Amino acid sequence: MARTYVITGAGSGIGKATADLLREQGQTVIGVDLRGAEVEGDLGTPEGRAKAAADAVAAANGTVDAVIACAGISHPIPATVSVNYFGVTEFLEAIRPTLAESEAPRVAVVSSMSSLQPQSNELTEALLAGDESKAVDIAKRFENDPVTGNFIYASSKRAISRWVRRESVTPEWAGAGIPINAVGPGVVVTPMTEGLLATEEGKAMVDAVVPMPLNYHQPAESIANLLIWLTSVENSHCAGQTIYCDGGADVVLRGDDAWSWADERVGEFFAKLGGQ
Repeated sequence: MARTYVITGAGSGIGKATADLLREQGQTVIGVDLRGAEVEGDLGTPEGRAKAAADAVAAANGTVDAVIACAGISHPIPATVSVNYFGVTEFLEAIRPTLAESEAPRVAVVSSMSSLQPQSNELTEALLAGDESKAVDIAKRFENDPVTGNFIYASSKRAISRWVRRESVTPEWAGAGIPINAVGPGVVVTPMTEGLLATEEGKAMVDAVVPMPLNYHQPAESIANLLIWLTSVENSHCAGQTIYCDGGADVVLRGDDAWSWADERVGEFFAKLGGQ
C-alpha cells in the first residue's frame, strides 16, 4: 500500500537514508530540511517549525500517513535544545491533526543512546515543561564548559525519549490511533560523525563512551529500516518505546537487568493485599 511520509532532516544522514529507502519502495516522501528538500525550513525557531509543518502538509496535498523526525544537531550549543526537542515536538503537534486523518497514522523519532548518559535534570525538566526560553538560558550556561557542554545534547535526547513515552498513551496520540516511538542509535557513520571518526584518537574516545560489541559502528540504513518498520501499518501496538539499535551499547552500559526496579514495589503490593 502506497503511503505518504514526511521526514525531517531528509537532506543527510539517517533522514536521507530513510527517504531513499522509502522512495525505492514506491512510497511518497516529503523531505524537510534547511536546504535541498521538498520543504525548506528552520526547525530551530517556533515560526520555522509552524511554517515547515504547514508547507509539508501542503506539499503532501493534505494527506500524511507517517512522520519520521530525524532532524537534529549534536553541537554543545543552545540551538541544539531548540532543534532536537522543540523542533520535534512542536512540528509533530502542528502536523498531528492532519496525521490523525490517515487510516494508519504512525510517528517515529530519532533519539540517541546518549539519552542514557549523564545529563542535566534542570535542563531536561525545562524541556519537558515546554519552556524553550528557560531551556536555552540553561544551555547558555553549559556551552563553554568542556564537561557540562556535553549535557546539552544528552539532555535534549533524554527529554525527547521521555516526551515520546509520556505522550504515546494520551488521548491525542493513542486515542487517535497513532503509535509514536523512538529509536536510539549508537555511533552512526554520517556527516555528523565523520570528523570525530576520522582519527584513531577520536574513535577511541567515541568507543569508550559508546561501546558497540555487535558489528561496531553502524550505517544509517540500520536505523532507517527500523524507523520504516515503526511507521509501517504492521506496527499496531508498539507505543512509547525508545528502541536502542546501538550494537549493544545500552546493555554494556546498563547491564542485563532492566527489571529490578519493579522488585522494590513487591512489598507495597503485598501490603495493599493485606490491608484489603
